[in-house]
Formats: sequence, C-alpha cells, structure tokens
Amino acid sequence: MEPVQGEGGYVVPPRKFFDELRRLADKHGILLIADEVQSGMGRTGKMFASEHFGFEPDVIALAKGIASGMPLGATVARAELMTWKPGAHASTFGGNPVAVAASLATIELLEQELVNNAARVGAHLMARLRDLPQRCPIVGDVRGLGLMIGIELVRDQATKERAPDLRDKVVRMCFERGLLLLGAGPNTIRLCPPLVITTDQADFAADTIEECLRMLT
Repeated sequence: MEPVQGEGGYVVPPRKFFDELRRLADKHGILLIADEVQSGMGRTGKMFASEHFGFEPDVIALAKGIASGMPLGATVARAELMTWKPGAHASTFGGNPVAVAASLATIELLEQELVNNAARVGAHLMARLRDLPQRCPIVGDVRGLGLMIGIELVRDQATKERAPDLRDKVVRMCFERGLLLLGAGPNTIRLCPPLVITTDQADFAADTIEECLRMLT
C-alpha cells in the first residue's frame, strides 16, 4: 500500500487507517509493504511518508527520488526478513555504480537540507492553497503532505461530482503561463515540485493556479 496514494489522486489517509492495518496484519501474520516510490525520499517533508503516521512497515519499496533521476530502485526490510543466501536474488542492472553514486549524493543532500526544505516550503504552499475550496467553487478539496499536494476539481462541492475536463483545462492553462503540472486520478491536480523549490517559486505556482481557477469559475 502507498502511505499517501499517488496515481489515485494524492489521497492522505487518517492515522487510524494505519493503526487498523497494522493490527490486522499482525493478527494474521501478514507482511505490510509500503510503496514509497512516490512519497518517499523527502517528498512529504519526512524521509518516508510512513513516519507521519507512526507507521512501521515490514518492507519499503523505493525508487524515483532515490537517485535524482538516475535509474535506481531499492527494497528495504527488517533484518530478520532479509535471510537471502548469496546468489539467491539477482538483478540484471543491479549495482550500477553511477546510479548508486547519484543516490548517495542525493541522500546526503536530503539529510542535510532538502527534507527540511520540503517540509518548510510545503507548509507555505499548503497555507496558500488550503482555503481554495472557500474561494473557488470548482475546487472540492486540497490535501497533501510536504511537497506532495493534490487539488481536486469538482462540478459541485456538495456532491463532489468529478470534473476531469476542468482539471485538464487548468493543467493546460498553467502550462501556457509557465507552470508545469500533472494530473493524478481522474480529477486531481498534483503538485510535486523538485525538493529544491523556493518559497518565491511556490508563490508563483500558487498565484498561477488560482488565476486559472478563477478564469474557469
């Protein structure tokens, strides 16, 4: 499971979800695997999104941000689960020294400053966007952690009827104004900027998004 759902629309579960999932897994002897390919490596303002919920998975899957764009993935697990004998597990491209070097440099930068920057600028950006539903009737929800923020577009705030066409229009309009966005799920705009983003750049993004939303309201 993803601690913060990615392609499904940047959905942040309540902490109780993790508590109950852990309880059920422990009761039935099930391993919990956290897919942190999108939410890990500082994206949410902590190294792993699981930390926001006090959630300790048995296995963590990592990729994407782990090497700043170089092709690399990693599996992290509790020591007692890693009982592989030498040669029992292989990978065609495993151990790429260039990708590993990029990952080590990335982790150093994350630990030194970029995880904190994601938390700080993410909080600033969320503060700018949080009340969009009160100001723009086509915005149904704004949610996220750190620099993993979703803006859900709807036709009606009461019924939450999805508005995928409006989402696509906003993405296109923002692109024409110099802001590159992506969709997530059927009707959500995802904000996942590089972790080096500044507050000035975050303000430009917030201003541009609100300008485009108002033009469609």
